[in-house]
Amino acid sequence: MTEINDLSPEDRKIVTLARSARARNGVPEGAAVRDETGRTYVAGTVALDSLKLSALQTAVAMAVASGAQSLEAAAVVTEAEAAADADRAAVADLGGAATPVLVAGPDGVVKASVTAG
Repeated sequence: MTEINDLSPEDRKIVTLARSARARNGVPEGAAVRDETGRTYVAGTVALDSLKLSALQTAVAMAVASGAQSLEAAAVVTEAEAAADADRAAVADLGGAATPVLVAGPDGVVKASVTAG
């Protein structure tokens, strides 16, 4: 486990934003991604009858819809111990297999740091 203070300021920011999205919206997960220009995109879980997206998939979709060409990093705040394969695949589609994905608990402590691929 990695304390949030051990992260770079940029990574600390996306974990904090993901944590805030989860708490603010009362959803199971919050996520944030940082694109190649340093812009961040923040999202929560989408659970509609006709549309179901994880928070990380939603954040990636927001980045794509806003014109991002690549991702530098991603973070998800969740009760799960690991990022789902589908989430990592979405990050890899835009950022490449080497894009780091931080998985943090609701307390903001990073439980895992993996690559998207």
